[in-house]
Amino acid sequence: MDNITVEIMDEKRVYKKGTTLLEILDMENLKEREFIVVAAVDNEIEELTYPLENDCRVEFLKIDDPDGMRTYMRSLSYIFIMACNEVIPECRVTLEHTIGKGLYCEVHECEHVSGDTVKKIDDRMRQIVQRDMPLEKIRVSNEDAIEIFKRFGHWYKVRLMEYRESDSVSIYKCGNFSSYFYGYMVPSTGYLKTFRLKGCNGGIVIIGPNENKPTMVNDYTYLPKLAEVFRETEEWAKIMDINRVASLNDTIKKGEYPNLIRTVEALHEKKISNIADMINHSGEGKRLVLISGPSSSGKTSFAQRLMIQLRVNKMNPVSISLDNYFVNREDTPRDENGNYDFESINSIDIDLFNEHLEKLIAGHEVEIPYFNFKTGKREYRGDILKISKKQPVLVEGIHGLNEALSQSVHSNDKFKIYVSALTQLNLDEHNRIPTTDLRLIRRIVRDHNHRGNNALKTLNLWSSVRAGEEKNIFPFQEEADVMFNSALVYELAVLKKYASPLLKSIERSESEYREARRLLSFLQYFATIEEEADIPPTSILREFIGGSRLVSH
Repeated sequence: MDNITVEIMDEKRVYKKGTTLLEILDMENLKEREFIVVAAVDNEIEELTYPLENDCRVEFLKIDDPDGMRTYMRSLSYIFIMACNEVIPECRVTLEHTIGKGLYCEVHECEHVSGDTVKKIDDRMRQIVQRDMPLEKIRVSNEDAIEIFKRFGHWYKVRLMEYRESDSVSIYKCGNFSSYFYGYMVPSTGYLKTFRLKGCNGGIVIIGPNENKPTMVNDYTYLPKLAEVFRETEEWAKIMDINRVASLNDTIKKGEYPNLIRTVEALHEKKISNIADMINHSGEGKRLVLISGPSSSGKTSFAQRLMIQLRVNKMNPVSISLDNYFVNREDTPRDENGNYDFESINSIDIDLFNEHLEKLIAGHEVEIPYFNFKTGKREYRGDILKISKKQPVLVEGIHGLNEALSQSVHSNDKFKIYVSALTQLNLDEHNRIPTTDLRLIRRIVRDHNHRGNNALKTLNLWSSVRAGEEKNIFPFQEEADVMFNSALVYELAVLKKYASPLLKSIERSESEYREARRLLSFLQYFATIEEEADIPPTSILREFIGGSRLVSH
């Protein structure tokens, strides 16, 4: 048959077999056509140049969809690298990490990235966009890809090819520039009109469009404390020569990973010890230690390890759970959908919490409440607490850095810690591993091992978890006195064997299938660490894979 039936927005249409998604967009008068950048065909992401050969269901995606935004920013990064190579011949560009709604990049073999240089690159990018040059996808053998990468000096890409499970790879060509990018691209450069560049810390930040206002560039806020953590992590990774997946894979292949594990874990312990020293050296001033961070950052393990180090410093910390200060269920605020919003700061009885903090710091005893999650009610079970001046109170929770949580305690009496898994390990120079993905994979494994949730449920809840982080955690991260990076450079090589079968179990009919496929796609590049004997029982990773001596699930 020459015709196929395509379902779009619950309406079935007939097209000639081989019609591309782009041709369908040209034929149909779809709303906000200019903001569509990619599509899902029977729940598989496909580029707009993809020809349809069979009956299918198509969902066109704009940049307000996560896959749409990833496609836009990936394509924008491509033309950024292309422009850099034209403005600064022989330069080498690395895409480092996301920070403050921008993508931080470094331009190497360049003496100084001046404001004038940034403007020249920006101007060249806009010329490339204006010319609406096609981004051509070409399938080549791994051997041919390696020759192309060698020609452009992409040596980490060369090394990464050794670990691909497929014997061929798709590369993208635009003009005279060719490169491999993990993921999908827009059809041509004319789609990429909304962006700006900003010089920052000797590098350049690429700022893309606002997902809700696609014609406007995102707001960018420089986050100096977070930037310093990334810089420190990057320097350490370079010293260890484990700043790319290929380097990690080489270490695993040679059987040298036990030393790497021990070194990484020792680094964590040293940093936690240093934080305990900072609290101790503050004298009697820091009575309240507040620990916050996004989901699956390892906050619980960190808090337990910090308490041990504080005891080493002859302090005797006590811990208070914010969960016990939840308001009664019927008093919990509701979100815009009418559901209980347990992540709202108003789901906590702030007045009672502050009253207890004041009394404790003044040397009085208080009866700590107990929240019964089955009944949704607060109870009192005779849990009396009284502390001395040498006993800091540790509180771990998502609102820890929000001043409203502990407003009764003077800022001089508080020590705030932000914990997050900020991986600096990328696939290669141009293909990043978002820190969000590391946390998501941690959570998938933990929820399956310890909470009875399958990967489908974890992925289903993830968007609401992320929305809560954007509202309740990230706006306050720069308020921290210190930041702790809980990422372990080796952990994805361990998590792979746990996460992969869980992700593969998600059926194509499920809306979460696309996300599962994306995560599986990048996990394929990791060699697997099968033997876990060298991972200590106090490791943050144990909180997720099991065997922790610190966390009881």
